Amino acid sequence: MTSKVLVRGLVLSGLLLAGAVHAQILIGQTAGFTGTVAAGVKETTDGAKLYIDSVNAKGGVHGQKIELIQMDDKFDPKLAAENARTLIVDKQVLALFLNRGTPHTEAINPLLEQYGVPLIAPSTGAMVFHQPVKKFIFNVRATYQREAEKAVEHLLTMGVRRIAVVHTDDSFGLDGLQGAMRGLSKAHLQPVVVIKTDRSKPDFNALPAPIAKAQTQAIIWVGSGTHVVDGIKALRAAGPVPQVVTLSNNASSGFVKSLGANARGVIVTQVFPSERSIAFPMVKEALALANAKPGTALSPAMLEGYAAAKVLVEGLQRAGRNPTREKLRAALEGIKSFNLGGLEIGYGPDDHTGLDFVDLSIVGADGRFMR
Repeated sequence: MTSKVLVRGLVLSGLLLAGAVHAQILIGQTAGFTGTVAAGVKETTDGAKLYIDSVNAKGGVHGQKIELIQMDDKFDPKLAAENARTLIVDKQVLALFLNRGTPHTEAINPLLEQYGVPLIAPSTGAMVFHQPVKKFIFNVRATYQREAEKAVEHLLTMGVRRIAVVHTDDSFGLDGLQGAMRGLSKAHLQPVVVIKTDRSKPDFNALPAPIAKAQTQAIIWVGSGTHVVDGIKALRAAGPVPQVVTLSNNASSGFVKSLGANARGVIVTQVFPSERSIAFPMVKEALALANAKPGTALSPAMLEGYAAAKVLVEGLQRAGRNPTREKLRAALEGIKSFNLGGLEIGYGPDDHTGLDFVDLSIVGADGRFMR
């Protein structure tokens, strides 16, 4: 009888151990999988999955596989907050990851603070999530302000001085505007015109007249992919289009496809190295994984997701075998010098910025980003 009980105990222990090995680390993601940013969201998420799938294929983190629970917020800040609450309270996720949008992240942040949940790699470069430091937000990419400032610097080197700014009427648009204004101010310039567009129902037919009247040479456009595409079409219908520069939120192949015949010559700022720059070990690594998946082509947006996943996994590794939300937050904050593969990232109690890499690309005749 005793031997039977012992055998049962050993079997039960074995089953429990097997269950522990195959337990899952739940990570939540709310983003606009449909709506105006769907193309970019898909690509950043695909990039993240490239790395997460490779880690899971090798047994996961400390024997536990990562499960990404995704919810579509349709790029609506209110729905993003509702989804975040569902993921945090009902799904009991360990962390949130790779959400999209500035007002959306602002809507989510009170929940992070209320429940002590870290958010890793929000796909936004808004300065508000960098200064002052948000305890539970760990940025990976550079700020929009730095991107817009870099765009101005580049245009000035081309001899372009009559620069307009078109931006959405939300916190994202204002953030990009501030960066552009700082870049112009350094050159003792002012924008020839600043145009604010409605985030929900923009009237792009009103754009051509003020742009033409100001004799605009270039436009720094801070808006979602769909808005920039529709705006360029409206300008094209009215006549020649000035040089357009937009930010890295539109650094996706889906954005280029949406532009169609208007794609060539559009400049897009980038916050990661070229997807063809194998001099960066991270790019070489991501390319190898992408090439192993038929029909998968690496893009700048995918690299953002890939880098974000590397930071997530590093935090999980450091959090130990039984991670909690607080252990993961502390582990992330303890990352001082982590090499993503040619790019070094680190955090601290007074610094949750992540990377500061900014570059520029132009859409070539073949519809690909050129550096």
